[in-house]
Amino acid sequence: MSSTDNIRNFCIIAHIDHGKSTLADRMIQLTHTVEDRDFRDQILDDMDLERERGITIKSHPVTMNYKALDGQLYKFNLIDTPGHVDFTYEVSRSMAACEGALLVVDAAQGVEAQTVANVYLAMDNGLEIIPVINKIDLPNADIEGVAHQIEDILAIEVDLDLCVSAKSGECIEKVLEAVVKRMPPPKPLSMDPEKTRALVFDSVYDAYRGVVTYVRIREGQLKEGDDIIFMGSDVTSKIKEIGIFAPKPVSTGVLNGGDVGYIVGTIKDPSEISIGDTVTLSKYPATERLTGFQEIHPMVFSGLYPVDTSEYEKFRQSLDKLRLNDAAFSFHPENSTALGFGFRCGFLGLLHMEVIQERLKREFDMDVISTHPAVIYKILTKKGDTLEFDNPVNYPDPSTIEQIQEPIIKAMIICNNEHIGDILKLVMDRRGEVTKTDSLDSNRVILTAKLPLNEILIDFHDTLKSISRGYASMDYEYEGYEISDIVKLDMLLNGEGVDAFSTMVHRDKARTRGKQICKALKEAIPPHQFAIPVQATINCNIIARETIRPFRKDVTAKLYGGDVTRKQKLLKKQKKGKKRMKQFGDVNVPSKAFIAVLKTS
Repeated sequence: MSSTDNIRNFCIIAHIDHGKSTLADRMIQLTHTVEDRDFRDQILDDMDLERERGITIKSHPVTMNYKALDGQLYKFNLIDTPGHVDFTYEVSRSMAACEGALLVVDAAQGVEAQTVANVYLAMDNGLEIIPVINKIDLPNADIEGVAHQIEDILAIEVDLDLCVSAKSGECIEKVLEAVVKRMPPPKPLSMDPEKTRALVFDSVYDAYRGVVTYVRIREGQLKEGDDIIFMGSDVTSKIKEIGIFAPKPVSTGVLNGGDVGYIVGTIKDPSEISIGDTVTLSKYPATERLTGFQEIHPMVFSGLYPVDTSEYEKFRQSLDKLRLNDAAFSFHPENSTALGFGFRCGFLGLLHMEVIQERLKREFDMDVISTHPAVIYKILTKKGDTLEFDNPVNYPDPSTIEQIQEPIIKAMIICNNEHIGDILKLVMDRRGEVTKTDSLDSNRVILTAKLPLNEILIDFHDTLKSISRGYASMDYEYEGYEISDIVKLDMLLNGEGVDAFSTMVHRDKARTRGKQICKALKEAIPPHQFAIPVQATINCNIIARETIRPFRKDVTAKLYGGDVTRKQKLLKKQKKGKKRMKQFGDVNVPSKAFIAVLKTS
């Protein structure tokens, strides 16, 4: 199949839990890509974490051969994408390897926030979008209502023949036929092997084969034995194996223009590959790199430290391998007086942070402690300099600060009419404001709000789901910086500062937050031989306090009667000892205390 006319490269996009992976399962079954005995549900979700949570975390490519009704054989290169807002970067990378997208919308839930965001992303990439209404077998499915929503909100024409049930397999063949007829074939700039260029859209690390690179051939041809060069990093390699995903890697020996597949070379160091790079032949090197995809930078930062400090080097290597597989994740070394040596890590959001920690534990057997998540603040000093910091430890002397700016996001919240009041209150409680309200249909509205990013980090999404009984959905994008009255909240244990518990908060919320952290630490830190004051301070002013009561050792147990002064003498001696111990004693902070602080909301 040398002609690109019979190739279709497309991805599946949708809001979380609208049935992307299930639709991919049915398409794989219908095209007989996987034998029935080897098939399992969510076959493209190869991480245990994905299968347990029922969410897609990584994009997964697969090549399928489909014999259409016109009698011709077509090659489908499908990429299943995540639906959660934290993994938008995965979606944008997948789109860079495609010409079209299947937009899946739940017939019962209709258009959601992430549906709109993904459609705009697909339009920006110039993809052909085919809407598919899924879950038509549900008793509360509203096919016509959802079709009107897609046409009114997204301005995309809906073909009611493409109403399917991915679970039962109903009408899936019509979707495959629509892909053949409506998706454009790839148009390589050239089929000449001397003009070979391929886009790196993902990569993974294999302990036995080294770095496995996922590529989309834009022009030319790559085959086994070719000497290649990565134009961005100037790294050279020889192709030892090249092939497609079906859905497991299958060696084909060659990839032509328009194909999507993988390369196994001689590269063993994960840091030598960068996502979005261009691969070309060493013999006939290209002069220009391919345009990649939208760069998305981390928005949330947290310190990660190994529980066992002797595993620092293993921890660094684990992060290197994760970084290869997740280009939106970043890290650099830092150290803390309380936690030792670790790394300052950047994430796209809190779910992204949670997934990275879980993957470290499962894939690399690493137990880690995380500090409180933070965002990047900008400081304008009185000298006119602009500083950026994401770690409270780097907060400068308050007397040198002219103003502090914090990042702001624009949130799009879709909810039922009955929940508008509660959601408006939630937004105002988080120092935000609703700037626009649009009616979606007779029962739902779209609220556009401006919020500080710092206020949605911990539990905003959970609270939103709780007050809307699960019906509200949210997507957000970075808006810029605004001046704000942000202060550094320090925590003292026995009079000594613990930098791992320091956090940046708005002045109006500092006292409440200080009380919460003090209370959490009081419950999480076990009693010592002496009383431990837990204090929250701003610029050395104490704003909240709790006391961890000491153990009471009964030093009078050996006395059997006698004068009361004997008892008082022993207690007085103990009191002096405790006072001395308080001066020199160390406070042991267990790892659960750091988790307890994270969970305070």
